[in-house]
Amino acid sequence: LMKMKELLLFLSYVLWGSADVLHEDIHIIGCSDSDGEDMYGLDGEEKAYTDFNKQEMIYPQPPFVDPMTYPGGYESAVANQQICRANLKVDSKGMKDFPLKRNAPSAVMIYTRDEVEFGENNTLICHVTGFYPAPVNVSWTKNEQKVTGSSINVPYPNKDGTFTQISRLQFTPQQGDIYSCAVQHLALTKPETKIYDVQATGQSDPGVGPSVFCGVGLTVGLLGVAAGTFFLIKGNECS
Repeated sequence: LMKMKELLLFLSYVLWGSADVLHEDIHIIGCSDSDGEDMYGLDGEEKAYTDFNKQEMIYPQPPFVDPMTYPGGYESAVANQQICRANLKVDSKGMKDFPLKRNAPSAVMIYTRDEVEFGENNTLICHVTGFYPAPVNVSWTKNEQKVTGSSINVPYPNKDGTFTQISRLQFTPQQGDIYSCAVQHLALTKPETKIYDVQATGQSDPGVGPSVFCGVGLTVGLLGVAAGTFFLIKGNECS
């Protein structure tokens, strides 16, 4: 985890739009002695960020969204990191005695991207928000065994000055599997863990079928005397 005394965040907001719609564009540049961040967002959504390990820009939008690209974005991000680290050396000396504010995550949620169907590929999402400073560390388990291959977005600022991060894990739900995401942060004395039980979530509600039948029976019963009498009786039996 980055120490906040080693981290600088430069936030650039641009408000634009027509007379009916106002949009919020954001560019975040952050750095430490060993890490860096360069991210573009629009209306609370992440448009692009720089992966300095892969040396490229990453565009995390879903496939149905029209692609948005930043030509020369990686080269610009590298230059921004040089400026950021130069400023960091100066500011670190002036802020070395400042107390470090720490807020633990206010909410951690785990859920699936799509409706669960056994044997069908899906994505588990661990949503962490309300923490300060950034970032958090998220780890995953399946049936109490650590799993790899998850991804996590760069910290996104909330309007109250805290941050949000989202970790994703591709998985294929099978009955009986239990997943967990564990969140670590400077303000937590131990990881905060959320559990996802595939069996409990994947089961259908046994009351859905009878409820639908009763609703259909009562509705169609209004269309005719004979049919109405039949379905109203069925509806009363269900209730």
